[in-house]
Amino acid sequence: ILAEDFFQTEEEFTSALGVAYTSFYGYMGDYYAAQEVSSDAVVTPTRGKDWDDGGHWRRLHTHNYNAEDPIVNGAWNFGFGGVNTCNRLIEQFEASGNATAATFIAELKVVRALFYWFLMDTYGNVPIVTQFDVPPGFQPTTSQRAEVYQFVLNEIKDNIEDLSRDIDANYGRMHYYAAQTLLAKLYLNAEIYTGTPAWQAAADATEVVVNSGLYSLPVDYFSNFKTTNQESEEFILAIPYDQVFATGNNLASRTLHYAQQDEFGLTEQPWNGYSAVAEFYNSFTDPAINPGPSADALGEEIIGGNGDPVSGKTFDIRVRSFLAGKRYDLRTGAQLQDADATSADPDGPGLKLMPELNELGPNALRQAGARIGKWEFAAGSNSNLSNDFAIFRYADVLLMHAEARWRLNPGDATALALVNEIRARAGVDPFDALTADRLLAERGRELCFEAHRRNDLIRFGRYNDEWWAKTAAANATNNNESAVLDPYVNIFPIPQGQLDANSALQQNPGY
Repeated sequence: ILAEDFFQTEEEFTSALGVAYTSFYGYMGDYYAAQEVSSDAVVTPTRGKDWDDGGHWRRLHTHNYNAEDPIVNGAWNFGFGGVNTCNRLIEQFEASGNATAATFIAELKVVRALFYWFLMDTYGNVPIVTQFDVPPGFQPTTSQRAEVYQFVLNEIKDNIEDLSRDIDANYGRMHYYAAQTLLAKLYLNAEIYTGTPAWQAAADATEVVVNSGLYSLPVDYFSNFKTTNQESEEFILAIPYDQVFATGNNLASRTLHYAQQDEFGLTEQPWNGYSAVAEFYNSFTDPAINPGPSADALGEEIIGGNGDPVSGKTFDIRVRSFLAGKRYDLRTGAQLQDADATSADPDGPGLKLMPELNELGPNALRQAGARIGKWEFAAGSNSNLSNDFAIFRYADVLLMHAEARWRLNPGDATALALVNEIRARAGVDPFDALTADRLLAERGRELCFEAHRRNDLIRFGRYNDEWWAKTAAANATNNNESAVLDPYVNIFPIPQGQLDANSALQQNPGY
């Protein structure tokens, strides 16, 4: 098909548009790692030679990351790869001269804004590039974070009214309500990005989504994470993964112990990586926070991420987002064995995932750490899962709306009611009042492992706290007196390879 003969019909525009969305398939790679492993929820310990990788996983967790770390570069390439693809399609659609192109261009500009939000939130100061056909030697300059924020905000506001409101026909695509949610994300963190809060604007944007009546909370929390979860009434914007045609969701491989291949009937052996920080795991089961058994007892009783616990216990059902305790073969029912368990492992070769981690590395025990079990790991899956992944989910919108209202008025009754609606589904008692600590903890429990944790910790001023294997305000040693209050590690360094390729870029302060 000749280029001049294409872009004649809506079907042809839709076909070309697809590559903008396949760009999201890399979301679960380095970008996801940057958001979760840098937090107080997830860690990737070094177990002997496994997951050493030059120490960059340990540096990520302790906030000692540098410009040469591969995750820093990988997350950058994910974001700008998406920007570049959108720029190419926008240029092609504009050149078509077809009036049909206008709505597709508006959609692409908001998709590009989403990629730029990823970049601005993670790196702060990044170049703004809106053209694809650049001249030879083109070197874009660094734009300051507040400028990037304003660019993203304008792109959404200028194009949002041209987006479809038909959510059923636009599953996995940017539509009006997904754009409103993106606006809410911007406004909720506006004080971090620009120094000026925008709580009322965040409340207004989330209210549009809530008042639409198009979304609801299913009774079964874990229905959002099943293999066939594309019908979830919570999904506002999701990545439609498929283990054959849309690969990239390799979470099972990254988190499960090697022997858990036989627990879930997987066709490939997992890598024994991502583990939960014990204190985060305990926040789901601590009687001082939630009624229920101790973490140690619960670890024995949980059958699987979506299995049933022993009856007669009351606890936050979201603790089933973890895999802990003894693990069993799917076919035989026998306890799985870890033949290579070291003599230091107190549980011997029988596989028992212990919530407590003995060390960050290099000799973390192979069975230490509860694992991520929030998503169903379907029997017969390979290293890629077919579970769709929600970038934006309705429960997040409710919690954002509650937080914005609470920040405007700590006694807001609607804010309290919304948070308690989330807690009611989780099977735990309502709060009598909201505090910053309660809001952050509830977001952690509801949205665990969904790539929100770093963003939330920074907004609540907790990203530089001390947590397991990490000291407080790590790396705040750049002779900047304000570093303790606003450490430079709150944004990642510009990758060294990008600086080498483009002398017009400026490294972020402190690196």
